[in-house]
Amino acid sequence: MKHFLMCAPRFFEVSYVINPWMEGNLGKVNNPLAQQQWENLRDIVAKRASVSLVEPVAGLPDMVFTANAGLVRGKEFIVASFRHAERQPEAKFFEKFFSVQGYRVRHLRQGTIFEGAGDALFDAQSRLWIGSGIRSESQALDEIVDVLDVEACGLELVDPHWYHLDTAFCPLPKGHAIAYAKAFSGESVAALNHAFGENIIWVSETDARNFACNAISIDQSVILHRASAELKSALKQRGFEVIEADVSEFLKAGGACKCLTLEI
Repeated sequence: MKHFLMCAPRFFEVSYVINPWMEGNLGKVNNPLAQQQWENLRDIVAKRASVSLVEPVAGLPDMVFTANAGLVRGKEFIVASFRHAERQPEAKFFEKFFSVQGYRVRHLRQGTIFEGAGDALFDAQSRLWIGSGIRSESQALDEIVDVLDVEACGLELVDPHWYHLDTAFCPLPKGHAIAYAKAFSGESVAALNHAFGENIIWVSETDARNFACNAISIDQSVILHRASAELKSALKQRGFEVIEADVSEFLKAGGACKCLTLEI
């Protein structure tokens, strides 16, 4: 059974702008609705996996996006090093949580920006895909390979709207994946096509803007904010069940279903 870490949105709000989705949304979060949406997502995930919670911290509104806490492999945890000052204090709280849970906490070299599982995703073959270009830095790849001894492939993100890898790419079971081509450099699109071939679904801009690639994969279930009829059909043909979970309040901060979870 998969295991996910989540953080209640007790202090969630849009109080600064560090990505394009936040622009125009300062102070516009409906907090009771955000809580309701988060609880619904938690319940959907909890029916298919186990869920642990980390305590939210006042003044850290983006801590709810646990995907960025770090990268977990077995009982090792590489703690994130955030690019923006607004999120940097989150790291010590996530580090404490994982240390208490018995994980071996690892750090990349001082100065290397790495924003956790938002930019590092394992596929069905246990190959690690690492995104860089907007938030995380490309040198993080070699350091992570050294720490975890895994096979890794780098992908270059080129559009600040898709600032983390998990906003534009989601590996699925049995060698499948969904992705948004315009988020990546041409070389990275070619790398994904080479790796996944006919098993990759390239989503439309509408699906990308609805954060369809920011999905949680649990067995044959794909949990996402919203998907077009075309994407639902493509996933169904490949044997996947699509479950929509409205997280519109969190889109105001540039995150959706996957951002709200960290697989541990």
